[in-house]
Amino acid sequence: MTNHITTKWLGGMAFESNNPSGLNLKIDAGPEDGGKGEGLRPKALMLSSVAGCSGLDVASLIKKMKLEVDDFQIDTIANLTDEHPKYYDTVAIEYHFHGSNLNETKLQKAVDLSVEKYCGVMEMFRRFAELEIKTVFHHK
Repeated sequence: MTNHITTKWLGGMAFESNNPSGLNLKIDAGPEDGGKGEGLRPKALMLSSVAGCSGLDVASLIKKMKLEVDDFQIDTIANLTDEHPKYYDTVAIEYHFHGSNLNETKLQKAVDLSVEKYCGVMEMFRRFAELEIKTVFHHK
């Protein structure tokens, strides 16, 4: 299976990229790099991609395991190298679960399954970055 994405220049430093969902996203540089800051930044989008990919896995497992979770967020903190081409060499991915009846064991299993088995974007990141995975439970 292949994905085909078309990214069209809109002039200046702006681009628009399509997606199989039918929704488009705009990419733009910030004013400090000659853009207008009216779009998403490519490297940050990669962090959204890894969190979104893993988040979909975990959300699906929360449903499948019938777990009670009031709120769930993923914080992704990445270190960019100093030399060009700059890339993420270390990435910390923190899973935060909030609720009054959190099953820590099963939620940790859901995170582990995503990180180790299901999330393809996580596997891509593993090829160039050191990953640090952390799960935090916030009991109400």
